[in-house]
Amino acid sequence: MSDPIDPRAPLDPRALRDAFGCFMTGVTVVTALDEQGKPLGFTANSFSSVSLDPPLLLVSIANRSANLAQFSKAKGFAVNILAEGQKDVSATFARPSEDRFASVYWRHGPVGSPLIAEVSAWFDCTMEQAIPAGDHTILLGRIGAFEANAHPGLGYYRGAYVTPAATATQLPAGPDVVLSAILQAEGKVLLVDDGRGGLSVPMTRVGRDGVQAALSALFASLNLQAEAGSVYAVYEDAKLGTQHLALRCPAQAGSPATGAFVELSPEGMADVTDPALRSMLQRLAEETRMGNYGTYFGTHEQGRVQRIAEGQN
Repeated sequence: MSDPIDPRAPLDPRALRDAFGCFMTGVTVVTALDEQGKPLGFTANSFSSVSLDPPLLLVSIANRSANLAQFSKAKGFAVNILAEGQKDVSATFARPSEDRFASVYWRHGPVGSPLIAEVSAWFDCTMEQAIPAGDHTILLGRIGAFEANAHPGLGYYRGAYVTPAATATQLPAGPDVVLSAILQAEGKVLLVDDGRGGLSVPMTRVGRDGVQAALSALFASLNLQAEAGSVYAVYEDAKLGTQHLALRCPAQAGSPATGAFVELSPEGMADVTDPALRSMLQRLAEETRMGNYGTYFGTHEQGRVQRIAEGQN
């Protein structure tokens, strides 16, 4: 067990903000100890950050839950954000069971709540307040310790699990999402006029009809036969207030309505003026050469690349 820490001690706000923001709205397992010290837990996707100063988060538990009384009286609780390979853990804590922890490796966290092994992140909290809210009860927790690692998170959207290797048809979207199509054919990539004297990959804003509709309309406008591929980058441009989603899309070679297919070479990318896009295409050139692709998560300035498991390209 880790050494106890003062749950009221200050945390690094920047690190905490990164931990809150680097995961898609995901699947969590909320855990606590009952009065006898026995671990309790349930699956939830209602986790949300509340405040950085003081560091607060909330989850909600259904009033019909058999664990409601124990969680409401608990001294604290932990939010375990599941990794993409932990669908079985999600299922275990979502259905009735005599001992949900029997097949799960766990340990006591620094504040005392159960932490599940190999999760993407965890937040160990003291209980601030249990607040009745309709047919649920909100558990407001003060974060005493947290940790985030490189394990990609597991999401749940419209009745299906979502992982970083998901295709466009599985992804949520909104009017502030900019979709970039990295159209590849015969080792080349399509570049079009960016309207500012340089070149770019084809882009479009995602509307209420979602990613698939926006992508289909973009393909039609280019007069190209192509299909949605894997997610290549997900990043935020804080200056513009936009979320960017880049997809690597296989296309049939031909004559597009605009732009041209160019080599993934310094000469071919010479007129790409956007630094984030240039960096992404340079990475694509290297990964194409090696045959080992990844997905970028972060901002337009910095982030990390999560390697895609073999067979998912």
